[in-house]
Amino acid sequence: MTTESIISLENVSIFQQKNLILNNVDFSVNKGEFVYLIGKTGSGKSSLLKVLYGDIKLTQGEGSIAGYNLRKLKNKEVPFLRRKLGIVFQDFQLLSDRTAKDNLEFVLKATGWKDKTKINERITEVLTKVGIGTKGFKMPHELSGGEQQRLAIARALLNDPDVILADEPSGNLDPETSNEIMALFFEISKSGRAVVMATHNYSLIEKYPARIIKFEQGKVFDQSQN
Repeated sequence: MTTESIISLENVSIFQQKNLILNNVDFSVNKGEFVYLIGKTGSGKSSLLKVLYGDIKLTQGEGSIAGYNLRKLKNKEVPFLRRKLGIVFQDFQLLSDRTAKDNLEFVLKATGWKDKTKINERITEVLTKVGIGTKGFKMPHELSGGEQQRLAIARALLNDPDVILADEPSGNLDPETSNEIMALFFEISKSGRAVVMATHNYSLIEKYPARIIKFEQGKVFDQSQN
């Protein structure tokens, strides 16, 4: 393991209820690295991501992410862990009754930001970064699918995370929009953040090549040429 690894899993087995989903998982991700997780639906990609953001408890093996030991992670530490992570889902998970700006403000306040000026500055900064700087006043339903996903990415960037975890982020988007979103993720990884993305979209992987970790029959294979 290099000192730069931001995610490290050793001999990890992942269970949901009592079902073994993944066995003997070993891999690490370095700062600023872009990694794809590929495999059929049900092959354990989402379960692995859930372990990384503290939604499924790690009971076998050793794991750490962004300085947190996943094996020893207490429930009360999960919100603090999540501040170091940006999480992007396929279905955006936006608050439909609030504007884009208010969606972001909600997260900042929930994670301890108090200063109104700083809150507004940060919101403007992330909206601009993801290319929807002028859309802050709009409600989610007034945004296109691509703009909603950009807003979800902006939300993931708010607390300047060390790692972005993305679960099928282009799953509901047309090809052109998917391309734009991928370009955005690559730009984010160039700024030194690790990006771990579960995807089915092989054409995107061809266009944006990066390290690939394949999930198959309860096992995980690193397909990268080291």
